[in-house]
Amino acid sequence: MSAEVEGVPVDALKRHAELSELVEEARWRYYVLDQPTVSDAEFDAWFNELLALEQAHPTLQTPDSPTQKVGAPVSGDFAKVQHLQKMESLDNAFNDADIAAWQVRAERLAEGDPGPYLCELKIDGLAIALVYRDGKLERGATRGDGRTGDDVTANVRTIKGIPHRLEGDDLPSLVEVRGEVYIPVEEFKKLNEQLVEQAKPPFANPRNAAAGTLRQKDPRITAQRPLRMLVHGVGVWEGAAEAQAQSQVYDRLREFGLPVSDLYRVVPDVTGINDFIEHYREHRHDPAYEIDGVVVKVDKIRTQRELGSTSRAPRWAIAYKYPPEEVNTKLRDIEVGVGRTGRVTPYAVMEPVVVAGSTVERATLHNAAIVVKKGVLIGDTVVLRKAGDVIPEIVGPVTPLRDGSERAFVMPTHCPECGTELAYEKEGDADLRCPNARSCPAQIRERLYFAAGRYALDIDGLGYVAATALSQPVPEQEPVLRTEADLFDLTLEQLIPVRSVVRDQETGLPKIDPKTGEPKVVSFFSNVNGEASQNALKLIDELERAKQVPLWRVLVALSIRHIGPPTARKLAEAMRSIDAIMNASEEELAAVEDIGPRVAATIREWFEVDWHREIVERWKAAGVRMEDEPAPEKGPQILEGLTFVVTGTLEGFTRDSAAEAITSRGGKVSGSVSKKTAFVVVGENAGSKYDKAVSLGVPILDEAGFRVLLEQGAEAAAEAAVKPEE
Repeated sequence: MSAEVEGVPVDALKRHAELSELVEEARWRYYVLDQPTVSDAEFDAWFNELLALEQAHPTLQTPDSPTQKVGAPVSGDFAKVQHLQKMESLDNAFNDADIAAWQVRAERLAEGDPGPYLCELKIDGLAIALVYRDGKLERGATRGDGRTGDDVTANVRTIKGIPHRLEGDDLPSLVEVRGEVYIPVEEFKKLNEQLVEQAKPPFANPRNAAAGTLRQKDPRITAQRPLRMLVHGVGVWEGAAEAQAQSQVYDRLREFGLPVSDLYRVVPDVTGINDFIEHYREHRHDPAYEIDGVVVKVDKIRTQRELGSTSRAPRWAIAYKYPPEEVNTKLRDIEVGVGRTGRVTPYAVMEPVVVAGSTVERATLHNAAIVVKKGVLIGDTVVLRKAGDVIPEIVGPVTPLRDGSERAFVMPTHCPECGTELAYEKEGDADLRCPNARSCPAQIRERLYFAAGRYALDIDGLGYVAATALSQPVPEQEPVLRTEADLFDLTLEQLIPVRSVVRDQETGLPKIDPKTGEPKVVSFFSNVNGEASQNALKLIDELERAKQVPLWRVLVALSIRHIGPPTARKLAEAMRSIDAIMNASEEELAAVEDIGPRVAATIREWFEVDWHREIVERWKAAGVRMEDEPAPEKGPQILEGLTFVVTGTLEGFTRDSAAEAITSRGGKVSGSVSKKTAFVVVGENAGSKYDKAVSLGVPILDEAGFRVLLEQGAEAAAEAAVKPEE
């Protein structure tokens, strides 16, 4: 049996003391120094472990415990002010069960259904309280420890969007509003670039940029930075009729001229709460600012007062936190990889870390200039970000943790795979390239893999490992494909003996066999009996099928710069054959819709290279279809001159087929909503484009209305449109 002190195991006492110190130190660095050294995920893990210890051993929960405090002590750089009403923190939820448990507790305390609920985005910014007396801005203060904050009034007055005097009638004689100060994501990127250019350390994230900016001693510096604010609550309200609901409070604050978000929703029950949470889980990056979750509030003010607060948080609100997209990890090294166009890209090799649900150990750094702009050194602790399914990205270094052992990255001068000297394609380029396009094994591998991709030839049997096996030499074996011109001449007899060095898909570097310490080599196209494997048989079948793909897919597969699927479709539709494209002048190419002089010159230059033309001739000789059927006669162009946006998931149409249905009737499909948009077609899980349509008053069509549009035209569809106010 372990030793105990007053009924608490010694191990629990020690761990509680250790966690308390870690949490207090992290808070000090986060709230006061604006120099966080741990990620939100690490802090939440410590704090939740502390809560669990105190729940298991209640005597550990004292008034001095970090679990009973809000924020952190105020800094010594500003005058201290007392908040008119305590600024509380929020309890956290991490899953549906947590939300359900909170709702049940609220229902029990309220002795009935506490709904409806207001759901809003949890901005990852700096908490601020503004005091207006007789409509005039009197004071701005940070949250501090919840009771006392830093007086930052002079800096608050420089923030765009914060009124110095409230507007309208029936103003309260005294009102304290609460909100978040933040820096928009795009502005944050520009700010960090400017800091690096000035040889100053960049900020780790937008929240810390906002905090550091608001705490500038010189308001002129604050004024030069793009701070913004959104109001999300009220502390004190005197001298005017009070609203009956949180949503009504927002309406009043907006009438006063205060900046209030439109991205909130009042829902009747837990199902509505969960729907809102899931929507913004998918559309987390639609807002202009960083969010890290959703805040759920009981909407009725009377019920909020009935529920009251604990020592640190209101019982009538809770913060649902999404899985972290930013974590800290160690940057072990910076290496380079070679892409299909010869571009040589630095990438970070890091200590493996879980972010946004997957383990990450590599992240792109784009080019040498970006490495400098981000201010990262090999050996740094870095902030790593992975936004949904987007490729992992290093945000910047955690400079307070540097110990002097870090070193700068030096871009290589020669290709790591073929040894050719690297060069810029033209003066002013940001990217170095390997000019050995024809023979560089890395470029051949990447072009093969790209040619087989979903939006090109769509050869399912030619994935990255197969492309590697066919194009890379191994000991005592030359590659089967020395150029993509050989692709459609492959035979089973060629495939069976092929062995491959297994390579990392992101970097192209060999994977090491842990047993031998040597590069891992496998037989990819034969089974244990030396016969053709299913992989080999499948590849031969897929190659045969790929010979009949439409011309636009062939154009994409050729890896012509700037020719992606949309442009390839336009080119194929206008020219109908590879010979016509190959022999067209720049002027003829530029006349094709969405091509233009720059892309036309690129196409012309590509076909002037002898080994490029050899690929075309070899594929043609192997039976690849290089000419589309004559264009069908156009049907009635009932949508001519109109622009449409399609968003969300439709039951009867894919995104491509919906776009095709519009363009075949003369309409144009755009990726963004504007006042010139005729209709926005909306399916399930529509996001910011729907919101933009509502804000601009653009007519909205559901799937039934979309079918009316296709069959009867815009005038009939207008009758079926869902008006934004509905």
